[in-house]
Amino acid sequence: MLRKYFITGLLILVPLSITLWVIHSVIGLMDQSLLLLPMEWRPETLLGMHIPGVGTILTLLIILVTGLLTRNFIGNYVVAGWEALLNRIPIVNSIYSSVKQVSDTLFSSDGNAFRTAVLVQYPREGMWTIAFVTGTPSYAVQQHLTGDYVSIYVPTTPNPTSGFFLMVPKADVIELDMSVDVALKHIVSMGVVAPEQHNISKQPD
Repeated sequence: MLRKYFITGLLILVPLSITLWVIHSVIGLMDQSLLLLPMEWRPETLLGMHIPGVGTILTLLIILVTGLLTRNFIGNYVVAGWEALLNRIPIVNSIYSSVKQVSDTLFSSDGNAFRTAVLVQYPREGMWTIAFVTGTPSYAVQQHLTGDYVSIYVPTTPNPTSGFFLMVPKADVIELDMSVDVALKHIVSMGVVAPEQHNISKQPD
């Protein structure tokens, strides 16, 4: 009986503790943006005390203002000049261009990355896993392949931020009637959090 109560307590407190820890870590990280302010403008100087979360508000404002400024002609011109300068610096240009391509794909409003959850056989035939379609192979790759292929990302469990990039025949991919959020929950929980019964798989046309 005590073991049952103990496990019940763990199931309640562990997710709550991890959630609070993540939120605290994110707020603490964003609070580092206060270092950009002059010493006399910081809350510690003005109010005589540290207020958690002020850096988070400042970070969000910086992101918002940056977005507003770069939506006009002058902002686009400045960004283009900044990127041209970075592209001329060895090593930095390769890192920046790679990160920018990934961020443009993931955060673009018209991007298609991680929009579709699929079922594929991996790591061998007869074993199935959930993956996400990220696009199609580049022309340099397609000319060496026969038939239609799609690019997919196979996340690991329970950490979906690491995984494997694969190019598989489109005919071998089964599209799931499942949102990306639901699929990620299913993966992170190692299959414990099952999707709703109406989320069944279907073969794409």
